[in-house]
Amino acid sequence: MTHTACLIPGDGIGPEVAEAARRVIEASGASIAWEVLPAGAAAAAQYGDVLPAETLEAIQRHKIALKGPVTTPIGKGFKSVNVQLRKKLNLYAAVRPVRSMPGVKTRYENVELVVIRENTEGLYSGIENEIVPGVVTSLKVATRTACERIARFAFHYAHTRRRKRVAVFHKANIMKMSDGLFLECARAMRDAYGPDIEYEELIIDNGCMQLVRDPARFDILLLENLYGDVISDLCAGLVGGLGVVPGSNIGDDCAVFEAVHGSAPDIAGQNIANPLAIIMSGVMMLNHLGETDAAARIRDAYDKVLRDRRPDELTRDIGGVAGTREFAEALMRRME
Repeated sequence: MTHTACLIPGDGIGPEVAEAARRVIEASGASIAWEVLPAGAAAAAQYGDVLPAETLEAIQRHKIALKGPVTTPIGKGFKSVNVQLRKKLNLYAAVRPVRSMPGVKTRYENVELVVIRENTEGLYSGIENEIVPGVVTSLKVATRTACERIARFAFHYAHTRRRKRVAVFHKANIMKMSDGLFLECARAMRDAYGPDIEYEELIIDNGCMQLVRDPARFDILLLENLYGDVISDLCAGLVGGLGVVPGSNIGDDCAVFEAVHGSAPDIAGQNIANPLAIIMSGVMMLNHLGETDAAARIRDAYDKVLRDRRPDELTRDIGGVAGTREFAEALMRRME
């Protein structure tokens, strides 16, 4: 079966790393037909919109997309591409797997956890008001519908992938109603899935301390929007940064897989950017599509390249001298 996937190169280094990912995915044996679509600052210059209607319609039609980094122009009139995609496609679950990578030295070993973040509400609902001059309020929104579906997603994810533990980070000791509702829904899913999945709750400040003391003790982290945004980047720092972790935004109908790092316009077009993050996100996309053999081939390939530590196969940020294209070619050789 051939799958049609949207490819959004983005801007800055996006086109380079997206092309590297496309080549690697095609070399894996996965049957993918690509529809290349614009988004970001380059799209704004050409179409007057960072997220053209044709891009959104294509994702709605094909249900799947792989996205490179995009730049949202600074100034009024432009909304974040990522926020628009999440809201318009109802991509309520942000999923960020984080694991220690072979050959990437950090202060921690044996990290293998998944951050699952509610993606649609909380303080990121953007409801703010100036009550009187100098006094601003920001409204945190929590609905039973959104809390239940992200809790169900997290426990289903744990069950289908044979993960053993779900930990909820919260601040229900202070935000007793909003975070209290989040905990209530998580507990209901704990009861529904039974004792095979261990469950714990940590006040988020304690959770952060426990993460930096021993991240290997965690398996799946379930968090509301703002906490998940912060913790997902913190966890990326445990294993080497945003350049070595994938990301995805998933809903009931559509899924967008993405590199979560920036567009780095200062090095665009120089063939020095590391494409690993978007390639890893491509592996997540293949698993989502059921192309598990192809996904495993790519994952084995980049694990081998990172483990072998040959300078001519690694980009500069991870200790080598290779370019974007050369890194991709090294992975392709491992799959021959």
